Amino acid sequence: MVKKNESFKPKQESKKERKRWSSWGLIGALVAVALAVVVAVTVSLMTASKIGSLINSNNKSCQCPSSQDSGKYKGVIEGCCCDYESVDSVNGEVLHPLLQELVTTPFFRYFKVKLWCDCPFWPDDGMCRLRDCSVCECPENEFPEPLKKPFLYGLPADDVACQEGNPQAAVDRTLDSRAFKGWIETDNPWTNDDETDNDEMTYVNLLLNPERYTGYVGPSARRIWDAIYSENCPKYPSGEMCQEKKVLYKLISGLHSSISIHIAVDYLLDESTNKWGQNPELMYDRVLRHPDRVRNLYFTFLFVLRAVTKAADYLEQAEYDTGNHTEDLETQSLVRQLLHNPKLQAACPLPFDEAKLWQGQSGPELKQQIQKQFRNISALMDCVGCEKCRLWGKLQVLGLGTALKILFSVDGQNQPSESLQLQRNEVIALVNLLSRLSESIKYVCEQGPSIEKTMERQISDPSETKYASVSALVINCLSY
Repeated sequence: MVKKNESFKPKQESKKERKRWSSWGLIGALVAVALAVVVAVTVSLMTASKIGSLINSNNKSCQCPSSQDSGKYKGVIEGCCCDYESVDSVNGEVLHPLLQELVTTPFFRYFKVKLWCDCPFWPDDGMCRLRDCSVCECPENEFPEPLKKPFLYGLPADDVACQEGNPQAAVDRTLDSRAFKGWIETDNPWTNDDETDNDEMTYVNLLLNPERYTGYVGPSARRIWDAIYSENCPKYPSGEMCQEKKVLYKLISGLHSSISIHIAVDYLLDESTNKWGQNPELMYDRVLRHPDRVRNLYFTFLFVLRAVTKAADYLEQAEYDTGNHTEDLETQSLVRQLLHNPKLQAACPLPFDEAKLWQGQSGPELKQQIQKQFRNISALMDCVGCEKCRLWGKLQVLGLGTALKILFSVDGQNQPSESLQLQRNEVIALVNLLSRLSESIKYVCEQGPSIEKTMERQISDPSETKYASVSALVINCLSY
């Protein structure tokens, strides 16, 4: 602030000087106006450019870094009929957006699951051994009779007792009043659970129980995967594994990779502040630094996608009835868009050719052997000590078992060897599994190369932040 000077008196100007200064003032004003217009136009153009960039970015599908950056995933995916570039493109543009919307619909968000089975292989891993893995179950008199019977209505949200918070590993059983209209009740020969035994089933809202880090630690978590790989799905030395056994191994490995990615993407970074976020070190250590695991992820995605497209006629005619006519029509529309998308059909008309399998005299016997092994893998899900991990393990294994059921219930010419029958739970598991795999592919596509570069630079350059191996980190819910 300028202090006023009492002795200051303005100078008396002549008429000529006033005229001269008036002219300069007019010129200055014109210049100022011109500059203001230029600045305004420039700012407007810059703002429009930024907004346009944001709009384009929001409308743009997954734009993966060039395959030249990673140099790993090019060409046709082994054992499949599509290449990596086409899968990334059609997944980003078509499949991922459709599936993300589809799994939030009333029909696909509820899953019927048996969470109370004893482990058939070892007796010491009962449910609720870990405090954060347990759920306070509702008293028998508060559990509605309709849920114990097929084809009836679900449990309203405000009827649920025992909702004592939501620990990371606990299953939230809150339901709304959507209808559970009936499909057929049929068992899946590839899985262990008796899907027709409704007395032991409970309904779970998957949106309230996302697949994420749970803190499930210790020997129990490691023992599940050890049993799967060593006893039921071993990786034989090169040249000693037949095609069918190789398929089973790659399916389990691909599913394993997807689960690990989802745990790393939705990780509890700071328990004291309940801060969640991505753990790139975990994603790199468990999946990205193992190219075979990434390849198996793509393989599993195409295998399940093939099952969905092969069952197109069945899925298109199915009744997606939850009692809400508007939402049910939207669900049916999304299913049709998924099954008959021209971009998908052009990019990858036959994701996987199942006709190559089970050839020769030993085909039927080999099929029975692998079916038995997969049933054992399914049964191992009852040994998972973390309840939320058990939920997602059962859902995704049932989804994979449903894909196996679809692909191997008809021959290579799409002539049914027996009538394909799917129950509601199988379709829900199949579509949710495809969505989980699609999201994992998207993470690898968008973030994989940058994470790999960062981690590899930290490992090779001592001046960078020292890479702390996460091998000693938590071996949590169904993670490598």
